[in-house]
Amino acid sequence: MSARFSSVLVANRGEIACRVLRAARAEGLRTVAVFSDADADAPHVRLADRAVRIGASAPAASYLNIGALIDAAKVSGAEAVHPGYGFLAENADFAAACAGAGLAFVGPPAEAIRAMGDKSAAKARMEAAGVPCAPGYHGEDQSPERFAAEAARIGFPVMVKAAAGGGGRGLRIVRDADALAGALAAARAEAEAAFGDGRLLIERALLAARHVEVQVFGDAHGRIVHLGERDCSIQRRHQKVIEEAPSPAVSPELRAAMGAAAVKAAATVGYVGAGTVEFLLDGDGRFYFLEMNTRIQVEHPVTEAVTGVDLVRLQFRVAQGEKLPFAQSDVALNGHAIEARLYAEDSSADFLPSVGTVLTFRSGMAEGVRIDAGVEAGSAVTPFYDAMLAKIVAHGATREEARLRLLRAVEKTFIAGVVTNRDFLIDALSRPTFVEGRATTAFVTEAPFVPTKPDRLAFALAAALFVEHGPPAAPTAGWRAAPARLACDGEERRLSVRRQGEATIVAIDSEEVVFQSLAFGDGEARFAIDGVTSRAAYAREGDDLWLDAGGATRRFADRTYAPPRAKESDADGFVRSPVSGVVASVEAKAGDVVKRGQALATVEAMKMHHAILAPLDGVISEAHAMAGKQTLARALLFAIAPQET
Repeated sequence: MSARFSSVLVANRGEIACRVLRAARAEGLRTVAVFSDADADAPHVRLADRAVRIGASAPAASYLNIGALIDAAKVSGAEAVHPGYGFLAENADFAAACAGAGLAFVGPPAEAIRAMGDKSAAKARMEAAGVPCAPGYHGEDQSPERFAAEAARIGFPVMVKAAAGGGGRGLRIVRDADALAGALAAARAEAEAAFGDGRLLIERALLAARHVEVQVFGDAHGRIVHLGERDCSIQRRHQKVIEEAPSPAVSPELRAAMGAAAVKAAATVGYVGAGTVEFLLDGDGRFYFLEMNTRIQVEHPVTEAVTGVDLVRLQFRVAQGEKLPFAQSDVALNGHAIEARLYAEDSSADFLPSVGTVLTFRSGMAEGVRIDAGVEAGSAVTPFYDAMLAKIVAHGATREEARLRLLRAVEKTFIAGVVTNRDFLIDALSRPTFVEGRATTAFVTEAPFVPTKPDRLAFALAAALFVEHGPPAAPTAGWRAAPARLACDGEERRLSVRRQGEATIVAIDSEEVVFQSLAFGDGEARFAIDGVTSRAAYAREGDDLWLDAGGATRRFADRTYAPPRAKESDADGFVRSPVSGVVASVEAKAGDVVKRGQALATVEAMKMHHAILAPLDGVISEAHAMAGKQTLARALLFAIAPQET
């Protein structure tokens, strides 16, 4: 029987660390946080009763360092460890190490983690138990020839997956035989880097299916129940972005069938604690086992909202040997809940991660809305960790009420200092496909996000704000004496600003925008045009102004006193890093002759690998990329001299 404990160490960071710490405090437990050098002043550190440094910024030296975490628990007097999600949450060796050190592990037994963590073995186990599985191959023969033969048997498209993976790492969709070898190599390299295990499996890819998962919970007394399903179909890079409960595609009869299959899956490994069984659901109502996540999920709040069960607090109780306080017949779903993940990424640039310092974080709290955040004003967003900043969750009596509440909350959220996916979320929540509950895993690729261009009003308001607060590099009078230059999203405009009584007049594009009144305070501009008063959030950072106007958050740059910028193109042969990160590998050196599309290096940022490809045929004249070294976004990695013909 599990032992009682009165203190817990949270072996994680960010929003999940904050979430778990609050739940532990509600349970009356003493709390211990851990932190890397990059997180020394992070919110989760200040939230805990105690905090222990566990190493350098890189995850391998800190949050993935089992020895450092065990030592931190011992030195802080913690009696239990909660792993959160990600990092070591599904690492059987970590669970076993905690048990070996006399620490209660707030999660399933190491044996259950190991059984479900190996995706190949889990598939075989599910097939033996009669749980529906998609056709695939998960054998020991990992040769390219065997994978090619099995892919031909299964039929394209197929999905290549890391056997020990999760979270979209080590996963590739392959549409034809010619692309298989490259996908296998890339997936294996990413899996080895992320999980230390390069084994792969393949299965038939259902490209326009729904991703539906079932929340299960087991206790140490043999009871396992499910708490309904979540629809997680809206994804980019095979990672979830918007989740909801219940799924608009699942009937009560289908819910019962999927729930029974999920409970059966968990029972095959003697599961204890919170877990999630993931399925793909096709258009005919057939579902197939994908994998089991042996931890709390990012999207657990939507299940909490519709069931009224605090899953994290229940984790603590079950870890101490308590029985589940309800049976399957007691579980009822109340209303609808939808969650949107707020990421530091550029939705208009293939969702590439963004780094920087959060200048302002204004949340859209309202009735029926919950926000779980891991950052605040002043927080550093680094390339070392996952790009998620916060989760915004809305609950309503109906799906439409939940959707509208979430949409308004996202619209009222303002983050400055790092580029986020907020505008993409607004667009996604408003699309007819989502409004009507028809979204599948093809949602993002079927209609790629196209941001709107800043209009005259946005430029005019930005100019007025720059004048009000004064350009840092020159006197404010310079704006009124001569036209200013503002740049945003690749566009540059010339503007001038003048006051006329109570009005502020901005000349732009040979026209004028007249603000009948304009006031500022607490990061918000209040202005009136044609008798209509509006508000816009903003934040100033040197020559940059972050402005939320016209339904979009944009960064305006004051170029008035800057020299003209030279334009770049792929034809110039300058190869720059698309993100700030760490150079994971280098495949080319100075003097090499390369072809367009040839791999030159790989940059890792926020657990994602980005291939650096040659933009043209030529000879590498400069090579600055060094494996293991950090690089900034837009930093020059290679220069290629065009090949003479």
